[in-house]
Amino acid sequence: MPARHTILCINVGSSSCKFALYSISGGTESVMAEGAADRVGSSGGKITIRDANGRSLAESDRELARPQVAVNALFDEFERLKLPGPDAVGHRIVHGGASHVVPELVTPALLTDLKRLIPFAPLHMPGGIEGIEAVAARHPKVAQVACFDTAFHRGMPARAERFPLPRDLYDAGVRRYGFHGISYEYIMRALGADVPRRLIIAHLGNGASMAAVHDGRPLDTTMGFTPAGGFMMGTRPGDLDPGLILYLLQQKKYDAARLGELVNQKSGLLGVSALSSDLKILLDARATNADAALAIEMFCYQIKKAIGALSAALGGLDLLVFTGGIGEHAAAVRAEVCAGLAHLGLAIDTRRNDSGEDSISTIDSRCSVRVIPTNENLMVALHTARLVFV
Repeated sequence: MPARHTILCINVGSSSCKFALYSISGGTESVMAEGAADRVGSSGGKITIRDANGRSLAESDRELARPQVAVNALFDEFERLKLPGPDAVGHRIVHGGASHVVPELVTPALLTDLKRLIPFAPLHMPGGIEGIEAVAARHPKVAQVACFDTAFHRGMPARAERFPLPRDLYDAGVRRYGFHGISYEYIMRALGADVPRRLIIAHLGNGASMAAVHDGRPLDTTMGFTPAGGFMMGTRPGDLDPGLILYLLQQKKYDAARLGELVNQKSGLLGVSALSSDLKILLDARATNADAALAIEMFCYQIKKAIGALSAALGGLDLLVFTGGIGEHAAAVRAEVCAGLAHLGLAIDTRRNDSGEDSISTIDSRCSVRVIPTNENLMVALHTARLVFV
């Protein structure tokens, strides 16, 4: 009988620590528990743990001052619930830089490299690193694996990867990295033999991006050097005129901290609506709130433009996949985005779209449109099992 291993997947964000506990044996995987520690670093922290069927196993209010406290609080709950301890732990790490292009076992040398990458993603990298260190302190003999969100895109051609800047900056690591790569990797796995020649995957959530895939290989993506680039998101503006940044610095006297707060926390859907970054709240309000309606209109318009640009890079489009929280659940956004793409041979079936079916394109649509739930935790678990136990 194949050995059975318990693998814990951890995804430390800027204010949360999400997790999934998997049992893996002989090529089969099952979820034992999943959940999150939310509001890390602010008051009102909360831990929620569910079983594989979504039933609540634990809910508790705890002050979670930092990721290390959140990770330890999760381990405390695992022990109280008598869940098995992990045989290995996998981490989603937002940035791998130019050197880390495949999942890797965590070593002191890797941790040193990751700390050098903190300026590349200052909101995300410190928490990810602290999560690794917290696990090592609690379970020093358990192997850990780092899975990089940027790795999927490392096969992009130079014309897509390089910024039009001097070579010395490129050599120093200033290039387009792209993100959400673990999600894209899962979608490619889910498609299997059905991967077409010209594919766009739209990962739409509070953070959002797209990837163009040609003949199974990454061709281009919307995000760039940091997760703040691309099209507008929940609280991020996406791409901005670099002259605007200079104007804010020179004329409006922004400093780096204020500028960082603007592009990471105060823009996007929240900035335009002045109401919320939560798309569901905006959809509920748009009939009576002009700013909410404009925020949704801009969001869908920018997604549509990005699809058009990536389709041009691909030389056409065979399949569009929606995934991520918004992509999977916001039928209104999918409809509004696709409504202007008939020139790509794309048409969606309203009934299928509204009911959230897997395939939402019409029978005669030349371009297929699908909704595929992503599962980044599973990809992290599979990579961890392969590196540690195979």
